[in-house]
Parts: sequence; structure tokens; C-alpha cells
Amino acid sequence: MKAREVALAGLFVALTAVSAQVQIPLGPVPFTLQVLVVLLSGLILGPKLGFVSQALYVLAGAIGLPVFAGFTGGFVHLYGPTGGYLLAFPVAALVAGVFSKGWENPVMWAAGSLLGLGVIYLLGWLRLGLYLGGDFGKAFAVGVLPFVPVDVAKAVLAVGIARAVRMALPWL
Repeated sequence: MKAREVALAGLFVALTAVSAQVQIPLGPVPFTLQVLVVLLSGLILGPKLGFVSQALYVLAGAIGLPVFAGFTGGFVHLYGPTGGYLLAFPVAALVAGVFSKGWENPVMWAAGSLLGLGVIYLLGWLRLGLYLGGDFGKAFAVGVLPFVPVDVAKAVLAVGIARAVRMALPWL
């Protein structure tokens, strides 16, 4: 990796950590701004570097750095109710990034953002369902449905921000 790539990945690790602290508790899964930053990491950095930045974020939290919501950290979070969402972040960034590289069509970027969001929901819902003793209906009701309208808006916002950043910084 080049020094610029390391710096950009580190920047998105930090941005994801900061976005985790903007939270509204809604039960077992809080509302945060992480989805916006995860999608931005893929759209701006591309699939490889977006994946790396989010994998480093998850790793930093897993080893105990206080980067998860509420300034918490530790491997236990990957087994808790939000573990599936956290583990989905690198994959979601990868998916969003695949749709942003080589395509200058905002519809493709939006498709990538929405597919990335779908990855977050799917893995988060599955892990939350297991955490709730196999009650996947309840997991969907508390871990997916309340978030859909706001997260779709974040996905659309991510496309707008990413396009503006990539136009302003064409070397990305």
C-alpha cells in the first residue's frame, strides 16, 4: 500500500469511529451515522481500500479500542446484538465500492449504496436473530424496520457527498 492509501484508510477508520458516537438508542441496536461513513468509504476509496478501512475499524474495536458506539470496544461486541452489523461493514464498503469504480453513473452508485445497505441489514438481522434466541421476526422488527427510512436517506446522501468529493479530488 502507498502512504496515501494508508492515510485515507486511517481517515475512514477515524471517521467511522466518530460516526459511531453520534447515536440515538432504539433498543438493542442504536441509530448511528456509521452507515453513512461505511458507504462513503466504499464510494470514495473504492472496493479494496473501502474494505480495508472498515476491516481495520472492526479490528480496532475488537482488540479493545473504544471506537464502537458509546466509546466501547472489545471482541464481545462481535458476539453481541450489533455484531452482525459491525462484521458487515467491510463487505458493505466493498459492494458500494464495486459500483463506484469505473462508473460515473449516479444510478449505479445509488444501487451500490443500497446493496451495501442490504448487506448490513442481512448480516445484522441474522446475528441479532441468533442473539434473540432465534426470534428472527423480532430481530427484523427491532433491528431492520425502524432504520430503513433513515438509512435509505443516508445511502442517497452518501452518493451525493461521494460524487462531490471525487469531483473535487479527481486523484482519488
